[in-house]
Amino acid sequence: MFKKTDDLNYRWLLFAFILGTLILGVKSYAYFLTNSSSLLSDALESIVNVLAGFIALLAYRFSLRPQDENHPYGHGKVQFLSSGLEAILILIAGIALILKATYHLYQPQEIQHLPLGLLICTIMGAMNFLLGYFLIQRGKQTHSLLLEGNGRHLQADAYTSLALLLGVGITYFTGWVMIDNLCAIVFSFFIIFTGLNLAQKSLAGIMDEQDSALIKNLSTQINSKRKFDWIDLHNFRIIKYGQQFHIDCHLTIPWFYTIEQGHETMEEFHQVIKEILPNTEELFVHMDPCTPRSCPSCLFKQCPKRQQNFVQQIHWNADNIVRNQKHHL
Repeated sequence: MFKKTDDLNYRWLLFAFILGTLILGVKSYAYFLTNSSSLLSDALESIVNVLAGFIALLAYRFSLRPQDENHPYGHGKVQFLSSGLEAILILIAGIALILKATYHLYQPQEIQHLPLGLLICTIMGAMNFLLGYFLIQRGKQTHSLLLEGNGRHLQADAYTSLALLLGVGITYFTGWVMIDNLCAIVFSFFIIFTGLNLAQKSLAGIMDEQDSALIKNLSTQINSKRKFDWIDLHNFRIIKYGQQFHIDCHLTIPWFYTIEQGHETMEEFHQVIKEILPNTEELFVHMDPCTPRSCPSCLFKQCPKRQQNFVQQIHWNADNIVRNQKHHL
């Protein structure tokens, strides 16, 4: 059973796949109409978009399966595998384009109907850009790398289309067919770069690489909602499973709190994290007792056990909360 957010994300991916299939058909028509290598590169990129869109649909649906005995953390990691496969498809398309355009440098083909081909390329590129923009925004809102990656790929396709228009335009006004093939080769390297970048992000997700931007944003918001008895936060780690987060950390609280008071403090901390990151699937907080060294930075002004005067608050940030050590002045 899909959650409301998951259902909407799936509909966005389905819409992207359907529109991508339509764009592929139109771009393929533009290539067969013109015989332009640049427009062929545009069509090849759209083939990758459609294949990647289909894979994304399957991967997203699979990633929403609940936890089971064999997958205690859920199935979200499949989203990173999907992105990796998409990266491979992008690389194959880029290499294929280099080979074809290089061949046409020595065996040039007559290019026809370029004005119509340019118009088609412009309209399809604009559609890809707009769709990519909405997918990126939706991906950021729901912390879905799959949606955001799909959107960035579509926008990269749109930028490539815009650049290729330049090459096709020069060919049209000068009649130099070589320019068309050279532009196709140049921008095939851009396609390959896109594939390598996506592969790096996929590998980072699989290897649980630290997302510094996410931790920076999270630490800023935790600071703004910080309670007086949250004395210290450290050893903070986030593991991504698709768009779901698994978090564990150490929170220092007053050493004299009862088990009930400690539990209430943990619940408050849980609630704040859930407000900041609604997609947090699991949150494990280890309670650490404060020590006399904690007093100079402790915000608990009415602490009955204080042994040193308050000096200043230690501001939590992306650098210090990930360290496996308590903070002291």
